[in-house]
Amino acid sequence: MQPVRRILVAIKNPKARSLPAVVKAAQVARALGAEMELFHAIDAPLYLDVTDFRGGQSVKQLESDWRKQRLRQLDRAAGRVSDAGLKVTTAVEWDYPSYAAVIRRARQIRADLIVAERHAGRHIVPWLLHMTDWELLRLSPIPVLIVKSRRPYRRPVVLAAVDPSHAFAKPGRLDDEILRLGGAVTDAMHGTLRALHACALPLPVGMPPAAWTSGKMKAVDIRAEIEAEAMAQARPAFDRVLKSADIPRSRRHLLARHPIDAIPDVARKTRSAIVVMGAVSRSGLKSVFIGNTAERVLDRLQCDLLVVKPLRFETRVPRAVRGVRIAVAAPVP
Repeated sequence: MQPVRRILVAIKNPKARSLPAVVKAAQVARALGAEMELFHAIDAPLYLDVTDFRGGQSVKQLESDWRKQRLRQLDRAAGRVSDAGLKVTTAVEWDYPSYAAVIRRARQIRADLIVAERHAGRHIVPWLLHMTDWELLRLSPIPVLIVKSRRPYRRPVVLAAVDPSHAFAKPGRLDDEILRLGGAVTDAMHGTLRALHACALPLPVGMPPAAWTSGKMKAVDIRAEIEAEAMAQARPAFDRVLKSADIPRSRRHLLARHPIDAIPDVARKTRSAIVVMGAVSRSGLKSVFIGNTAERVLDRLQCDLLVVKPLRFETRVPRAVRGVRIAVAAPVP
């Protein structure tokens, strides 16, 4: 993992009075000795009326006016967090969709981390993210910190969710990246690092129905046996992946539960400020309806989520900026 030297903060609404993502990104940047850029993508079409042209305004002028207005708003936000120890720049680009614009800008400035505020709002499906969040997590080759909580970091508890069994198709080295980045943030911010491995229980196969109700073998006993076996098989791999991490056993959490349930529960009980986990991109219609673990966990978390990708992850987002979209309204005769 390369050091975090440049942080891109994706600003959804530059006019907002409260920008928790900016405040938290500034905390992380100061702690890591990084610089940061506040970036806003104007992804809405530029609606023009024929009267705009009659007044002598060109499309270029209108486009420039919009950009300058957004830059002034970003500059005010930057002024609230910048100081002698933190370099903050601003940038605005006409580009769409916004998640692709953020990824393009991050690659252009060689950012090591993207920080974005969670898109609020009720989801059509309970676990389904706003499309911008979902696509940003899925397609960004750069680690993404999604800010959900408004509370600033104060010696944060960081929970690293690893998968040494690779039950969810995560590459082996991804666990190392999760621990390295989680450890770097923890050390820089004088926090506490915890580790979690949630191993989903295997379903009992070929068991006679009568066995579930007999006096000698109740369902609860069978579940306890399955949990004990799953834990026994998972513990050696969990210990191996944590061999180089300075995490005492009292801060290691091994649970025989599905990650979608275990991660938010452990994060809540340990009062974690950040959960760090890995994600791989999946294509096809199936992923639209099912989603991956990181996407489904985010809806249940009360804290922030830092998503890490494999080292050789390649995004499908094109590098070329798409520019402004123009819609002209003509008068109705």
